[in-house]
Amino acid sequence: MANYLMAVDAGTGSVRAVIFSLDGVQMGCVQREWSHREDPRWPGSMDFDWEGCWKLTCGCIRGVLEATGIAPADIAAVSTTSMREGILLYDQDGNELWACSNVDARSGAQAAQLKQLDPNLEKEIYLRSGQTYALGALPRLLWVRDHLPQVYERTAALGMFNDWLIRKLTGRLAVEPSNGCTTGIMDLQSRSWLPEIAAKCGLRSDIFPPVVECGTRLAAVNAKGSADTGLPEGIPVVVGGGDCQLSAIGAGACEPGQAALFGGSFWQYEFNIDAPRPDPDCRIRVNCHAVPGLWQYEALAFNPGLVTRWFRDGFCQNEIEEARRTGRSSYELMDERAQDIPAGCYGMQCCFSGAMNFIDWRHASPTFTNFLLEPKKFNKYTFYRAILENTALLTRSHIELVHEAAGCEPEQLIVAGGAAKSPLWSQIVADVTGKPVTVPVVKESTALGAAILAGVGVGLYGSLGEAVKRTVKWEQTFRPNPAHKTVYDALYDNWRRLYPAQLALCGQGVTRNMWIAPGL
Repeated sequence: MANYLMAVDAGTGSVRAVIFSLDGVQMGCVQREWSHREDPRWPGSMDFDWEGCWKLTCGCIRGVLEATGIAPADIAAVSTTSMREGILLYDQDGNELWACSNVDARSGAQAAQLKQLDPNLEKEIYLRSGQTYALGALPRLLWVRDHLPQVYERTAALGMFNDWLIRKLTGRLAVEPSNGCTTGIMDLQSRSWLPEIAAKCGLRSDIFPPVVECGTRLAAVNAKGSADTGLPEGIPVVVGGGDCQLSAIGAGACEPGQAALFGGSFWQYEFNIDAPRPDPDCRIRVNCHAVPGLWQYEALAFNPGLVTRWFRDGFCQNEIEEARRTGRSSYELMDERAQDIPAGCYGMQCCFSGAMNFIDWRHASPTFTNFLLEPKKFNKYTFYRAILENTALLTRSHIELVHEAAGCEPEQLIVAGGAAKSPLWSQIVADVTGKPVTVPVVKESTALGAAILAGVGVGLYGSLGEAVKRTVKWEQTFRPNPAHKTVYDALYDNWRRLYPAQLALCGQGVTRNMWIAPGL
């Protein structure tokens, strides 16, 4: 009897195959890092190597089957998830023509052209799709039209990366709304394509494949998919979704009013809503949830995970070496030392990512400020803790921002992703926001969300709610410390004044933006 579910997860920096039991126990995971090439002709480009990346994907699938000893025939179903925003273009025979990853930044000129074409068009698109030009596909498609006309003319279909994985396994191509909506060419209300938006932007309107809801049993592994991966021909393949939406399912956030915080390279605050209501000021992203009939407000924080990695690699060589000797995590060692720094870091603060403003998205120059030349107080662990606190302050601002749009906020936060492995970081988030923070046993909830959808799609669970109840388990809840909350309230007030001042310096050309959206 087939008692296991497989998730294939194509992230920004790696791909992995994960096998779960029907009770949500992770049986095995094999992961391979990948990178996206920059074409030297096009600064900011990030091409996706579909041939090399598919080989890595197949290696992960074969590898996890071998590592676990689970017979391929015991996999009841497979589903897929991926980074969002990355797009692939196909010819009429289903062959890949062009692809870029989510971090591709070559289309700034095209975004600027769209703004000049019609200054009101971006807001019009946002109010229907929940997206702006900042992360969407419209400027990228215009770039292909302008710079690769032969590719553009041969294009018969557009797809996302999780759909690409299914096409490679089964030969079928269909786009689901949780990732498809990030193109900015999909209607939030109907969860279907908006070809008229493409036409308004001077693009073709005949390249949009069928839309199939998440959790739908779409096809089965075909002969080619079987030969490539070692999965038996005929295993059902279920439509998955975008990484954050499936993370929400894997963390149990499947009902209106629930919120989850996913901490990785980016930090995403996701708040579930029962109807799509775009922000009149276009500050917050609105996406289709992977649960039909649900949507999400999304507030994104740039680079918290990358900032902690930069700090570790640049300043914590001793901890890296100690981690090698002891087998412990270098971050765990850094957390232990930072635990001794008092809440508020003696008044020191830092600025990296700021509160999201989707229609005019800019981040200030990275900054540490308000420290004294006292090495006992202001050492590397103070600076490290300030980074953790800055991310929590930003999370609080996103909760308040979404509250303005939704009229409510959650009573507690679910925190998952790599950051959930840090008890210190979870406690700081609880102290800054004043909300209990609950951490699931499975921190990397994206793959679990895909496995849950696979099981629902083939009828192994009676409903999504039943599947979540059976598979999602809780490890710990962090309660706010009232004394720390008082300290952080004052720090938050300072941060809200400090960050606009730092942005103003960027606007004056005194400092450089950490990031600025294309076309601005």
